[in-house]
Amino acid sequence: MVRVRFAPSPTGIPHVGNTRTALFNFLFARHNKGKFLLRIEDTDRTRFIKESEDVILQILKWLGLSWDNEIVRQSKRLSIYKEHAEILRKKGMVYEDKGALRFKMPKLGETSWKDAVGGKDISFKNETQEDFVILKSDGYPTYNFANVVDDCLMKITHVIRGEEFISSTPKHVQLYKAFLWKQPIFAHLPVILGTDKGKLSKRHGAKSILDFRAEGFLKEALLNFMALLGWNPGDDREQMSLDEMIKLFKIEDINSANPIFDIKKLEWLNGVWVRSINDLGERLKEFYKDDKDILSLLNSQKADVLIESARSRMRTLAGFKNLIDVKKLRKYTKEEKQHAQMLLKFLNLKLGDKWEDENLLFTLKDFSSKEDVSFKKIYFLMTGRQQGIGILELNKIYGKDFFIKNLSV
Repeated sequence: MVRVRFAPSPTGIPHVGNTRTALFNFLFARHNKGKFLLRIEDTDRTRFIKESEDVILQILKWLGLSWDNEIVRQSKRLSIYKEHAEILRKKGMVYEDKGALRFKMPKLGETSWKDAVGGKDISFKNETQEDFVILKSDGYPTYNFANVVDDCLMKITHVIRGEEFISSTPKHVQLYKAFLWKQPIFAHLPVILGTDKGKLSKRHGAKSILDFRAEGFLKEALLNFMALLGWNPGDDREQMSLDEMIKLFKIEDINSANPIFDIKKLEWLNGVWVRSINDLGERLKEFYKDDKDILSLLNSQKADVLIESARSRMRTLAGFKNLIDVKKLRKYTKEEKQHAQMLLKFLNLKLGDKWEDENLLFTLKDFSSKEDVSFKKIYFLMTGRQQGIGILELNKIYGKDFFIKNLSV
């Protein structure tokens, strides 16, 4: 049975790259009807941040990346690491150095493995590898040691992680050999880059998934977007649900080239998902739960029309507020006042009291053509806003009095 693990270290807030690693492990496990395990690697007590673990769990739960079995916490397993360090001591494979135990790396030959991403052979000359600490003087294991011991005891079959761990892998391979344990399959994921091909940073979008949630991104879009950062199912499809990705996911389809984090593509994809979901109203209520004015509108009789009017224009849930806002941005200029008065006179002359949808739209286009006033300017004059839901929707919600008030300047 396939068994994989997501093993974050709670020393900071995990950004989108770390979460993509969790997603790929989850997809691989579920595709193969295996186990997706969660291990908290909390042995670095000097950098440990309790809030970090809370955020990791929040992210996984919100995205729906449910793990199997109980969470394994390395800080609760110190006796296990000591026992295994003693095994190596008895074999003469470690030595003491200032109270710490170091593992003797071989100095002849090479350490090699076939990586599942790209099917490439990776090899390091042993003469370049230094002996390394496996157990610190305070009794805590190092990452390299605890990682291997736990992966074996947890019966991990595939280690799927970022390619930044490639340089540590020779140490892990030699530890497996020292214990005479079966080595798992290694799959090192390409590092996500910013649009300038540099290391992903905050200005590129290297934020926590919870930050994206706070900005109004949907979990479906974030999962979809992260999956496409280095993987595709072999065709040109863009929108995929989690269930679809589970069905299609294969390690051999992961591209070994470094993917680019494109925030514009994420916004586009989020807009696609906003137009697709059936419970947009409920998502908006949750997002605006602390905004009494918006919440009042979402619970009013106008809610359905407002939501459906905004849906096609929204990129994020945060965009809803600006789209439905009907407060004037600013006072009109002298020229804008003149155009507003002309437009009001034209509408009254052509429509009288019957400002009906098709007639209203036709008349506005007529005015635009005859007076050489852009439709964008007409929208601003009638609403006091640069952008928002459509004229016809506003007419349906607020009626002609709303427009007359804005044009009467």
